[in-house]
Amino acid sequence: MTEEMIVGRNSVREAIKSGRAINKLLMARGEKHGSIIEIINLARQKGLLIQEVDSAKLDSLSGGLRHQGIAALVSPVPYADVETILASAYQKNEAPFIVLLDELEDPHNVGAILRTADAAGVHGVLLPQRRSCPLSATVAKTSAGAIEYVPVARIGNVTQAIDKLKKQGIWVVGADADGDKNYFDIDFTDPVLIVVGNEGKGLGRLVKQQCDYLVRIPMRGRISSLNASVACSLLLYEVLRQRDGKMNNP
Repeated sequence: MTEEMIVGRNSVREAIKSGRAINKLLMARGEKHGSIIEIINLARQKGLLIQEVDSAKLDSLSGGLRHQGIAALVSPVPYADVETILASAYQKNEAPFIVLLDELEDPHNVGAILRTADAAGVHGVLLPQRRSCPLSATVAKTSAGAIEYVPVARIGNVTQAIDKLKKQGIWVVGADADGDKNYFDIDFTDPVLIVVGNEGKGLGRLVKQQCDYLVRIPMRGRISSLNASVACSLLLYEVLRQRDGKMNNP
């Protein structure tokens, strides 16, 4: 497998804590203060190799990403599979809570959604193999370490994958500006797949047709849409709100 690089203090720290296979840590010379000390101690406890390099070299290796004086050379994050994601939910006695990113191309959006997905208790995220952003150093950096904890599965044919999930009793809810219901008017306590579309064109036509519900986010200002990661966050926390409410009031 091709070696990848994780940069930034949060991302590197969480990679170490999660037990991710790390080949080497690269640390800028002189960066032995603040949270870097915690990372060094964690790395030494795990017996990881730490190499000091010039800051200019770290700048070059990180490809322009803000590395904060630390980077890790790692094996790529292994992709999960959909069945494993579902099994994990059922093992926890929880209704599956999954997110599908339909042709989302901006790695910053993907990383931000992974961060929110971890916080909201999402069981897994699905990424199409074609015309979608893969997991990358930018995604890892933006996720602030959440990439280590949220299972991500690559899927081939999106419509077939959705159809298979529907046959397993999962409701499919797509975020769409022209949706016929507000997102908070849907019952999210049942097994659910939240679908978020491309930053520019939104959900594809065939994906829209497969959704059980198309929901909109009310917009009262002059701007007609929200950033994809912000819109997704609103839906994910509505799922969490409803499910917490059901647990507290069975």
